[in-house]
Order: sequence, then structure tokens, then C-alpha cells
Amino acid sequence: HVQLVESGGGSVQAGRSLRLSCTASGMTWSRYCMAWFRQSPGKEREGVAGIEGDGATAYSDSVRGRFTISLDNANQVLYLQMNKLKPDDSAMYFCAASLGFCGNWAFLYGGVADFRHWGQGTQVTVS
Repeated sequence: HVQLVESGGGSVQAGRSLRLSCTASGMTWSRYCMAWFRQSPGKEREGVAGIEGDGATAYSDSVRGRFTISLDNANQVLYLQMNKLKPDDSAMYFCAASLGFCGNWAFLYGGVADFRHWGQGTQVTVS
């Protein structure tokens, strides 16, 4: 039984940083594509970053250069380091897991997000 729990959200001023964490249980990291998504009221869910078990990463155009996704394999924690935050980054952030590779990373560019496992989300507000 895979369980994902996010933490680290909060309210910050524009230009500041936050680091989100996603603790996983019931899974083997190396076998999964892991990702961060976000959704704000009235907008569609948006993929922002993904990472595979071999360490390959990819980012959406809106966060590339500002956000960094990483894995702590020893402790089974997924991170999203968010720097130079903007008001447009305000959203509920979710981590997600999909068995296998991330494929063509289509979920970062408006494609289908075929992820079976989702966390409950953590709110980020940038003012």
C-alpha cells in the first residue's frame, strides 16, 4: 500500500524560498517515476517537476531554473526546492508516483498525468 505525505508548505513573500517534502511508504523508489504537481482555484492541475529512479529530472517551462526536484533515497523523501517564488506559484502542491519510467515527460507539458498514487497536498501562498 503506497502512501505519500507532503509537508513544508506555507506563506512567503515573493522572491523567497520554500522546500517541500514528500515522505513515501510502501514502495521502492527506484521503480517509480516521482513528480510534483500543483493546482490553484479555477486552474487545471499542472505538472511542475519529475524525477526517475536513475536520477533523471525534468521541469515545466514555468519553473525551470527556479525549482529543483531531488530524492533522498536513504530516507525515502522526495523534495522540491523552490527559489525565487512568484505570486503565480501559489497553489496546492501534490506529490505523485507512477510505477515505471517517466516516459516522454508529457505530464510536464500539458499531457495526461497517469499517476496512480497521490498525496493529500500542501498549500503554498506567495504574496
